[in-house]
Parts: sequence; C-alpha cells; structure tokens
Amino acid sequence: MLLSLGMFSFHLRTVPYETLKRTTEYRWSASNRFGKAPAHQFLGPGEDELTIDGTLMPELTGGPSHIDKLREMAAGGKAWILTAGNGDVLGKWFIAKIDDNRSHFVSNGLARKIEFTIALKRYGNDDNEQLGKLMDSKP
Repeated sequence: MLLSLGMFSFHLRTVPYETLKRTTEYRWSASNRFGKAPAHQFLGPGEDELTIDGTLMPELTGGPSHIDKLREMAAGGKAWILTAGNGDVLGKWFIAKIDDNRSHFVSNGLARKIEFTIALKRYGNDDNEQLGKLMDSKP
C-alpha cells in the first residue's frame, strides 16, 4: 500500500500515483508602522494540501471505477483518515478536487490511459462529526 484514505487504498495494482506534492501554508499578519517596515505576527498554520498525480492503465492497474469511487467519497462531503504506507497516520483530510484526462480509446470507447490529479486538504475542525464511515470508502 502506498497510501490509504479511509479504506480506499492506493496500490501499485489499483491506483498507483507517480507524484505526491504537499503544500503547507503559514499565516502571518502585517501591521503598518510609521517610518518603519511593517511588523509581523504569526497567526498559526494555514491550509495544508496534498496533490496526487498518476496514470491508470486499466489493462494493468485500476480503472474508471476507482476514480468514480473517489468522486463518490468526495461528493459525500466527509473527511477521511489518511494513512501512509509505512503506517504513519497523517490526520483527517477531505477530497477537494479530482481531475482526470482519458485517452488512447479502444473501439468500444473505453480509455486505455487515464491520467489523474487528486487534491486533498487537511480537515481543520476538531470534531469528528464530518468523518466518513469506513465502509463508505471501501472500493
């Protein structure tokens, strides 16, 4: 397993990804001062986002049904526990955006190549009311 979001696992044979990019913001407030440079005050952490890029080859890996499952999870408006393949629990995250680009079609219209990008954002609320039910994330 490379990564899991709830029970949805990113594996080499299902939904392998090629790149995993993390962007973390930190919030600072600026106060203008007369005759001096602005003074800055740290306000705390900001947005934390993961971007997952990959390519599916349905004859070798997962296919459209896996992307559809992720879209279903996103449409549910829930956050999920994200776990790295080494067992590290990365916290609560939600799916903010899914893009896919399908190409190399066969005669029945099925794509032989599906490039995808999935954007996850850290769920900042302390309550667990918006956590998804594990069985809803099972592929």
